[in-house]
Amino acid sequence: MGSFTNRGGGTFADVENNAAAPFQPLNPQDVRAYLLKAVDFISDYYSNVESMPVLPNVKPGYLRDELMASSPTYSAPFDVTMKELRASVVPGMTHWASPNFFAFFPATNSAAAIAGDLIASAMNTVGFTWQAAPAATEMELLALDWLAQLLCLPATFAGTGGGGGGGGGVILGTTSEAMLVTLVTARDSALRRSGSVGVSGLHLLTVYASDQTHSTFFKACRIAGFDPTRIRSIPTGPETNYALDPAKLLQAMNADARSGLVPTYVCATVGTTSSNAVDPLGPVAEVAAKYSAWVHVDAAYAGSACICPEFRHHLDGVELVDSISVSPHKWLLTCLDCTCLYVRRAHRLSHSMETKPEYLSNDATDSGHATDLKDMQLGVGRRFRGLKLWMVMRTYGTAKIQEHIRSDVAMAEIFERLVRADNCFEVVVPRNFALVCFRIRARGAMTEEEADEANRVLMNNLNNTGKAYIAHTVVGHRFVLRFAVGSSLQEEKHVRSAWELIKKTTSEMFMYGEREHQKFQKHGT
Repeated sequence: MGSFTNRGGGTFADVENNAAAPFQPLNPQDVRAYLLKAVDFISDYYSNVESMPVLPNVKPGYLRDELMASSPTYSAPFDVTMKELRASVVPGMTHWASPNFFAFFPATNSAAAIAGDLIASAMNTVGFTWQAAPAATEMELLALDWLAQLLCLPATFAGTGGGGGGGGGVILGTTSEAMLVTLVTARDSALRRSGSVGVSGLHLLTVYASDQTHSTFFKACRIAGFDPTRIRSIPTGPETNYALDPAKLLQAMNADARSGLVPTYVCATVGTTSSNAVDPLGPVAEVAAKYSAWVHVDAAYAGSACICPEFRHHLDGVELVDSISVSPHKWLLTCLDCTCLYVRRAHRLSHSMETKPEYLSNDATDSGHATDLKDMQLGVGRRFRGLKLWMVMRTYGTAKIQEHIRSDVAMAEIFERLVRADNCFEVVVPRNFALVCFRIRARGAMTEEEADEANRVLMNNLNNTGKAYIAHTVVGHRFVLRFAVGSSLQEEKHVRSAWELIKKTTSEMFMYGEREHQKFQKHGT
């Protein structure tokens, strides 16, 4: 019989041949062949990503127009799938892996992490209880212990990993989850403490964070059921380098308590998104303790730097807080998703999160010696996230991971010096870690509002070149450009090249503006 292409991408000959053989989605030969091609793709991607535009030139909905509008009925060779991936998907990607990516915070990766994630995906374990995945549970607890040791976290955060401190840890997907589970735990504790019947007193609970806290906190508060009018955003300013002021926090908590409200939760941050501000953990925790409020530390990005002794002081006072989360997928060479949450009193978290259906009962759980990580998270099912984190730490060792952190900070210092040496620009807040907040300076007759617009145009023009990608924020009511160093492929040459591009783009902007001004002066239009 001849071979004719069908609308699904395969051939009628395929259908005839496949009818004789059962479908085997894990056929060992296919597994090897497909994965070898995927590995080649990944290797080629990292070899070539530097030359790709960081931001794609595509419009919303483009992919539906390029690929089939409906799922194909019949099979196609895997090579066809890979061809479409290269032709349609890759050109539409924002390349976070590019060494020319300086936006937001980095999403680091490494060969060890990719290998760990690949193996974990292949095993596809669903580790809700210890019995369901003994090695996965043990590996997660071991990796958490290793990271806690590198961060010099106090023994009070140990427990599930065998430290016996009454605390414990769990690897979640993102910081958002860490905030949400701790908010729910703090909510339940405050309701019990205040004698509330069920959730009748929920409207009295108040939560606190600085105005620099990540927006996910306010989203998590709404999901956890807190009244939006009870969410306090404490204003910050240049006098504290935009860190949370404990005096203002105390003032807000005192005012709420006098009004009959119940201060419940404080979110402190080590490395805020806008400016990398570091809240003073000890003083904040001392204020919160006056009302038995839960203190959570969001150290998603900058916490990783604290594995280096010279940055560890940013966690001073952590022994007084109730929980802390660090995201190795940001700066510790471990691909998404991987957020490590540590709590000082694990039983409070599990009290709010646990579920005990009969179909999950087993001897290991009943013995009291096993940890069921489902009871420290929102859902029940969970991925084998601990493997990739362990593989990163085991493969590279502390010294090389510290070298990676220090190299990024050194490159950020270089960029900061370049900005400070140019009178056209200014550094808006002192650099912390590997983020530089800078902007075109308002000079001469230029107003701050005009400078804001100039910086916005600079960012857009720069990003439209495809040669670099930076993001912005607003600090002290000023439009500020954020230059975040840390992509796994970045070297000093990329930082210097980005700076030259910034200067060139700025010069072209002002030259164009001057020409337009002269044209207006000459013709009046």
